[in-house]
Amino acid sequence: MASYSAEALSGAGTPTEALSGTKTFSLVNPLSSSAYFTIETVRDNDGFYSGSSTNALGTYSSFTGIDTDTLVTSSYIASVVVPSGNSSFQFAPTTAIAASGSNLRATGGISLTIT
Repeated sequence: MASYSAEALSGAGTPTEALSGTKTFSLVNPLSSSAYFTIETVRDNDGFYSGSSTNALGTYSSFTGIDTDTLVTSSYIASVVVPSGNSSFQFAPTTAIAASGSNLRATGGISLTIT
């Protein structure tokens, strides 16, 4: 289990822990409006995904408090609108994600716990 503060998730974000199997992403949005959460494969030195792992591929499920229509994914990035308050979803990557293989980012003061 890892917890990520709003400060760690803001701006460029923070590297993720190693992820394999089904993980629950529990998000807390302190705003009275929506904010955004993103998990993105680390890009190469030129800012591209060329040759990068497809870390955003997998199964997204068990959404609580999140409108599934707001989930946007590609092979390398996934993003979702996070409503005010507590919400969660589950993510099972197709292949294990190495530690620091993806970055976690959020707006609006969102904090995250992965279990």
